[in-house]
Amino acid sequence: MSKDFFAHKAHTYEQNPDRVDNVSNIANTILDKVKLEPSMHLLDFGSGTGLLLERIAHHVGKITAVDISPSMNRQLEEKQDKLACELEVRELDLETQTMTDRFDGIISSMTMHHVRDIGAMFRRFHELVKPGGFIAISDLDKEDGSFHTEDTGVFHFGFDREEIASAASQAGFENVEVVPASVFERETGDYPVFLLIALRQ
Repeated sequence: MSKDFFAHKAHTYEQNPDRVDNVSNIANTILDKVKLEPSMHLLDFGSGTGLLLERIAHHVGKITAVDISPSMNRQLEEKQDKLACELEVRELDLETQTMTDRFDGIISSMTMHHVRDIGAMFRRFHELVKPGGFIAISDLDKEDGSFHTEDTGVFHFGFDREEIASAASQAGFENVEVVPASVFERETGDYPVFLLIALRQ
């Protein structure tokens, strides 16, 4: 994914109230299901403009934001001084690149359907999370392809919950749980959104 699919929409990304409401619901579900600590260093995979991480920031010490879109990263960097925790922004493609850092947890919102190989990404997550750490990964339930009205590098029309839970388990995660997180309302219909939570022992 070398093309910046979000270059033309980064500056208006947060003007969509349904998108903002959806991420708020996801963040609230994470906060309900995961015990966060001020000492934690989290990775936000596919951080975009930071809609998710800014709702988590006041619960942790540091968040490293990873996104392949330069335009989205620039929008996030402009928020840096307003966030309640330390922030590091990296332009990085975790499908082809890795990191030496290890994290207490990984959060992600609406990014996995842009990932070609889900199993490989969960294995990468397993490398990046410290023992005792968690993942909290949110995305669309399986849909008919009508959610995306334009090409933004989509490889999956949502996910079957059992299948994505199985992919996390096969990567080595334990206590895998998939719960409802939100419903994204669009003119083309209502799209349920799940949150997958799992632990690295």
